[in-house]
Amino acid sequence: MSLRQEHEIHTRRKGLNIGVGLLLGAFVLLVVLLTFTKITSSGFSIPASQANGVGEQVNTGASD
Repeated sequence: MSLRQEHEIHTRRKGLNIGVGLLLGAFVLLVVLLTFTKITSSGFSIPASQANGVGEQVNTGASD
């Protein structure tokens, strides 16, 4: 069983595919870095609605 020569359309698209892959990787890296930076900042705190469980009502002390 012999290997066939790659069609020229695949050769032309290989550069485009590599470029799209690199851009996707850069975007994922950017999201990870921004998330890491936000979590490690000194002012980060989990909102009370998520810390106490979703759906629980938390008394904030404000009058209705």
